[in-house]
Amino acid sequence: MRFVKKIFADTAVRELFRESWQLSWPMTLIMFYEFLIGLSDVVVAGRLGHEVQAAYGLAFQLYFVFIIIGMALSVGSVSVVSKLYAGDRKGQAFREAVGSSISVAAITGLFCGLIGISFADVIINSFSMPEQIRTYSIPLLRIYSCGFLFDYILIISNGILRACGMVRHSLLTMTVVCAMNIALNFILALGTPLGVQGISWATVISLFCGAVMNGTFIWKLTRDFLKFSRAAFKKIIAISWPAGLYQVIWQLGAAVLFMILGKIPAKGVEIIAAFTNGLKIESAIFLPAFAFNMANAVIIGNCLGKKDEKNAFRGGIITAVSGVGFVTALTLLVMFNARAIAGALTSNRVVFNESLNYIYIALLSEPFMAWGVILGGGLSGAGDTKSVMFITAISVWLVRIPLAYLLGIVMGLGAAAIWWTMNLSILVQAVLVSVRFFRKKWALVERPATQ
Repeated sequence: MRFVKKIFADTAVRELFRESWQLSWPMTLIMFYEFLIGLSDVVVAGRLGHEVQAAYGLAFQLYFVFIIIGMALSVGSVSVVSKLYAGDRKGQAFREAVGSSISVAAITGLFCGLIGISFADVIINSFSMPEQIRTYSIPLLRIYSCGFLFDYILIISNGILRACGMVRHSLLTMTVVCAMNIALNFILALGTPLGVQGISWATVISLFCGAVMNGTFIWKLTRDFLKFSRAAFKKIIAISWPAGLYQVIWQLGAAVLFMILGKIPAKGVEIIAAFTNGLKIESAIFLPAFAFNMANAVIIGNCLGKKDEKNAFRGGIITAVSGVGFVTALTLLVMFNARAIAGALTSNRVVFNESLNYIYIALLSEPFMAWGVILGGGLSGAGDTKSVMFITAISVWLVRIPLAYLLGIVMGLGAAAIWWTMNLSILVQAVLVSVRFFRKKWALVERPATQ
């Protein structure tokens, strides 16, 4: 207790904690909205059958693969915009960075949408999934693709608002998006002939409304959000491409896990449905961690924009410790109520039991996940996205995937062994990120020539 009091006796530490919390709580609420949307998706899909639930899980995983570029561009935009906003928010370079971010978001979102619409059947059929899952997944992915343009604009504009200290504007937008998406889920999927396709149409409609709202906020901020600058674009891309590759590594790793689970000889469909449920339950914990991740990116970006490396480091640690405490408490809450939560998602006894196994095993690593993810956000805010990319590649493709296949399929230990390999990979990732962060090389990324 004395140690904690001594730390908070430092005015700079108190200010960093206050700044961290002011960014983190709105982002945590936004991430909670994301969880509620995903939860409503799973509940509605579950009412339509466990085959539909499994198909939704596959389609939604591929949906995330498609928006990787948008998420990556958001990382680059936040890093560049946060530093310029802290340094000279009224300057031309700041307006060019904002305009370039929005312009590239619109172009790439439109391109990815056209690819998804045109090749949804080819993509889904390339996975070794049971026929009933592929039949439902194809139209879901095709409809999701119609919303990629709006999703890209929403993701990147949320990042810009966050980088400029306007996170509450983003919160307002996402409140509307959440309420609309959940309501339309039940109305369109359960109350109209659209059926399962109503889940994806609910997402597209709500994303469109969110993109329009954020576009209004960005316009009021700069009055010039369509301005494009090659220099700003190059800076954003230089930071974004490793973040994009990081997302590819992570999301494709999750997709490969679906394929590995599909090779389990007994209860394959039920285990995939349980994995889908488990991921949604786990997202209640992961999404707040990601909120602290994004807050950390802004804090460190702003500090580096002011050339304050000392507080950038301290702010990163304070945000990570706060996030781990929040995530640990939430993990315990979920685990103590696991049976009620799993029971609310499915009426199938096999899926229920497998979902419980996932919760009791996979959630043990959540505090380590939070630590690694939040410090990784700080590294991204500094522009050191390459290290995050390499660390993720090691943990997923050298630890998680090989061991999951070896233990779960080759040795026949089943789904539980796969869940344990996931825990091990998260621990490896947390350790490697910690080593990178505490070496402080990320503070040199922006100004190597002056050091």
